[in-house]
Amino acid sequence: MLTPNVELSNKTVLVTGAAGFIGANLVLELMRNVPEIHIVGIDNMNDYYDPAIKEYRLSKIEEKAQETGALWDFAYGNIADKALIDSLFSEYKFDVVVNLAAQAGVRYSIENPDVYIESNLIGFYNILEACRHNPVAHLVYASSSSVYGSNKKIPYSTDDKVDNPVSLYAATKKSNELMAHAYSKLYNIPSTGLRFFTVYGPAGRPDMAYFGFTNKLLNGETIKIFNYGNCKRDFTYVDDIVEGVKRVMQCAPEKEVGEDGLPVPPYRVYNIGNSHPENLLDFVDTLQQELLRAGVLPADYDFEAHKELVAMQPGDVPITYADTSALERDFGFKPSTPLRTGLRRFAEWYKEFYLK
Repeated sequence: MLTPNVELSNKTVLVTGAAGFIGANLVLELMRNVPEIHIVGIDNMNDYYDPAIKEYRLSKIEEKAQETGALWDFAYGNIADKALIDSLFSEYKFDVVVNLAAQAGVRYSIENPDVYIESNLIGFYNILEACRHNPVAHLVYASSSSVYGSNKKIPYSTDDKVDNPVSLYAATKKSNELMAHAYSKLYNIPSTGLRFFTVYGPAGRPDMAYFGFTNKLLNGETIKIFNYGNCKRDFTYVDDIVEGVKRVMQCAPEKEVGEDGLPVPPYRVYNIGNSHPENLLDFVDTLQQELLRAGVLPADYDFEAHKELVAMQPGDVPITYADTSALERDFGFKPSTPLRTGLRRFAEWYKEFYLK
């Protein structure tokens, strides 16, 4: 177990992508449980998916800030805007930075490569440069399980080689890890990358399968189940992801000097996943049961008439499966929320948000 070496109480933390799924949930968790924290959020509120959900998340943050008395500032803008990032770092003197802003989505990267380069590469470079010129105690950033690409060995371990990305999105996330390593080495910036595995839950991303399936079923459309249902995904509930991020934030890699007299990069990477891959057909079956239970769909809904088994999509992989042994070893934590529990909470939220 690592000993926490970064105090969050009475500190100023930057969360990029603060209106995003993981970002908003992290902000809420910090407000609930860290005394006297000052959180600065930034988000460009783009329309990759329905901005109303981002507005909803921000409204929950505003409510929680008033309820807890946590200091909260929000900047509307893009991390690719270097002048904006530099001004925020100069003004707030951040102690910890959590970079969750990114253009997400594997399939979207095939059609819209430009936004991935802007947000995931230029934006992350701006964050690294700002951390270089305004030293922080810890930079934590989102990577992705997609970096494992077409790896045949499972479960995926952070010791595996990850040089076979099958999408531009995956390539940008691997690039983030390489850039962070270089900056850690050159400028002694303590940084930790987190490879998230298929995050889901209430107020999640509408481009994710469980959310998209629900929308389509409600509209009487057919859902496409890729690889003829032979895909497996390591679905990880958002609260588990957030708990992992919070624990990691408090344990920055120690600065050390190597035998050559130069800094040993204070750099780590972890998987955060449920370590329990679910077959897509079983997942859809559980989802439909919970949608019926929550009253999102009528009791007599004909699911079989709305399912279509199709071939694999470009950029997709047949299985994701996290080896979380390093996370367990260093933090005594392992995601454990059962799929049914998480999908039940999602279905109940969906009913309240869309069908009230």
